[in-house]
Amino acid sequence: MYTGLMHLHSALRYVILALLIITIIKAFAGWFGKKEYTAGDNKLSLFTFISAHLQLLIGLILYGISPVVKAGMADMAASMKDPIMRFWTVEHMLSMIVAILIITLGRIMSKKAGTDTAKHRRIAVYYLLGLILIFSAIPWPFSAVARPWF
Repeated sequence: MYTGLMHLHSALRYVILALLIITIIKAFAGWFGKKEYTAGDNKLSLFTFISAHLQLLIGLILYGISPVVKAGMADMAASMKDPIMRFWTVEHMLSMIVAILIITLGRIMSKKAGTDTAKHRRIAVYYLLGLILIFSAIPWPFSAVARPWF
């Protein structure tokens, strides 16, 4: 189960990244182009929002069953001194939770915005902030906490 969830979680990161990038590009285009906030824009931001939350749910399950996290939690003092253990025990999960919270705030605030421009702007800004945080916390193959591409 653990291996299957890891593969799913790793593969879904590309779906989330693609959805975020598409949503952000459309939101900036709508914001600066002063375009109408359409039902399609709303559905895209909603689908991105749902997909990000699904990814977080899978990540939380993995966090609870991960042998690396369990080892890190067993000796938190030592884990905080080891950059790799600290990343998996604290930094990755905390960064992703904050990123999803930012995306959630963007979605909620866009729904409450009074104008189409404000809706696009809020999606663009909040989703971009979430994307930046997600990019910084992904264990890319070229990073110190490398994971394979899939």
